[in-house]
Amino acid sequence: MEELDTVTLPVIKGRGTNFNPENRFEHIKIETDADWVEDEPERKIPTEYFVDRSKTILAKNDSPDLSFTYSLNPYRGCEHGCIYCYARPTHEYFGLSAGLDFETKIMVKLDAPELLEEQLRKKSWVPQVVAFSGNTDCYQPAEKELRITRRCLEVFLKFRNPVGVITKNALILRDLDILKEMAKYNLVMATISVTTLDNHLARKMEPRTVAPAKRLETLEQLVAAGIPTNVNVAPVIPGLTDHEMPAILKAATARGVKHAAYILLRLPYSVKELFYNWLNQHYPDRAKKVLHSVQDTRAGRLNDPRFSTRFSGEGVRAEAIARMFKLCCRKYGLNQERVVLSTEHFRRVMGRQGELF
Repeated sequence: MEELDTVTLPVIKGRGTNFNPENRFEHIKIETDADWVEDEPERKIPTEYFVDRSKTILAKNDSPDLSFTYSLNPYRGCEHGCIYCYARPTHEYFGLSAGLDFETKIMVKLDAPELLEEQLRKKSWVPQVVAFSGNTDCYQPAEKELRITRRCLEVFLKFRNPVGVITKNALILRDLDILKEMAKYNLVMATISVTTLDNHLARKMEPRTVAPAKRLETLEQLVAAGIPTNVNVAPVIPGLTDHEMPAILKAATARGVKHAAYILLRLPYSVKELFYNWLNQHYPDRAKKVLHSVQDTRAGRLNDPRFSTRFSGEGVRAEAIARMFKLCCRKYGLNQERVVLSTEHFRRVMGRQGELF
């Protein structure tokens, strides 16, 4: 196993990690004085918000692993604080850390709805499914007040452009009125990520997300509202949560869900260090075992950025997880039919000048 640094600091209440690993792009390294921190063991780190002045809102990808070309992220950073989040290193592009900074310094794109409308009005825009969000959660806590995601959904409905929404937060239910209207035109599919059914583990691993039971309830309410709904068992953590996959899929099926997916854990850049420290802090007796299990699915590494294997892994253990998923889907009748969202209702709305079809 590659050498990883261990940082011994008190737990910070309500946060996924308790420190900031160094930024791989910065030459200056800031180290926390453990003796000073011990003077306030129950310290709290407030969340700060910064206005993001991005001039465009749709991010384009060319990955053959993804079913969409464009994604929309109203926020950079995520207050949910999921310790395993692959998006954490993106904060390093702004001179920040993938650790505490990622979950406490949130950049908000207040102009996202206006930028989206501007994009959809362009004659060059070809109607297609947009992923909402591809990086950080569009229903993280700030959304309750800022309502950026809701306003963007209103734009998608206005233009009748299809969208796939993925979240861990029950706040999506606030927007059922819009989602139901979009569903009438086959414009939306909602995905709820469920990592574990163990509430105790979830509180440690995903400190500011809703509890597992609430996510199952959210799945049930989305299905009841007529929204095509998918459960994403993600990430599957070998040696820690992989055994829960059958129970998660069974619970989702019991709530009417008919579609499922899974993503295997990978630990890019400093997420390796963050996750290792988290394991040593909360599960010291099996930290190395879990990391070795992850390596078993990544050809001896902790991360694999390659197309075709980064989501599913490789090797005997990864193949066993894939077989378990397929067997469970067959047993519970999942993924029997494919959901294809519609672009036929798209309309290019030109402000007060009417509509061009």
